[in-house]
Amino acid sequence: MVVGDPSYWAGLFISIDDRLLDRIVAVWPRCLALLPPNPEEDVITTNLVHALSKDVEARKLFHWLEYQYEPFGFTSDGLAFSKGQIDMAVLLDRERDRYLAYECKRLNVLYRGARQSLATRYVGEGLKRFTTEQYAEGLSVGCMLGYVLDGDCEFAMGRVQAAIDGHKVAVGLSEPPVAVRAVGDIQRFATRHVRPASGQQIEIRHALIPFPAAAFNSI
Repeated sequence: MVVGDPSYWAGLFISIDDRLLDRIVAVWPRCLALLPPNPEEDVITTNLVHALSKDVEARKLFHWLEYQYEPFGFTSDGLAFSKGQIDMAVLLDRERDRYLAYECKRLNVLYRGARQSLATRYVGEGLKRFTTEQYAEGLSVGCMLGYVLDGDCEFAMGRVQAAIDGHKVAVGLSEPPVAVRAVGDIQRFATRHVRPASGQQIEIRHALIPFPAAAFNSI
């Protein structure tokens, strides 16, 4: 858990997110060149983390970039346990509970010849883990990456925002989605949520990363 002025930490995390997305745009073509058609989420994230870890400019932003990062929870008598695995986490220093979390989900996936948005899974198995404090406990900012496999970010954004609205009580939605500056072809928005257990607010920053439409059509 971070200590000190919450607005300072929120501002720092937002700045890191902005700059890290700049580097994702830069390394994304290299990732795409390695990926098979219709890649699984873990394959995409593994290669993205590897590319960012090797990128000189990206490495200036973090102490360490961890794939499948496990935050700790604690029992009443102080026994530590794993709370699950966050797809990607930016660690700022040696304090393992001070990090910027990225949960990653595929969107607009071709399944049996039809496009499946998977927006409900994005919310229930991604966003909700922040609002329940399974991830980023005590932290004021968390991030979602949506891998848009058919490149149609407008469709993906509409479905994701509709899924958030449809589950707004479950995810403690306190403010409607707000547009955030696009980074290259990455479309972005932010939502704010109240965590029911602590009453703390958290800002979730959503970034939708498009795959080339031609790759989707060739599957």
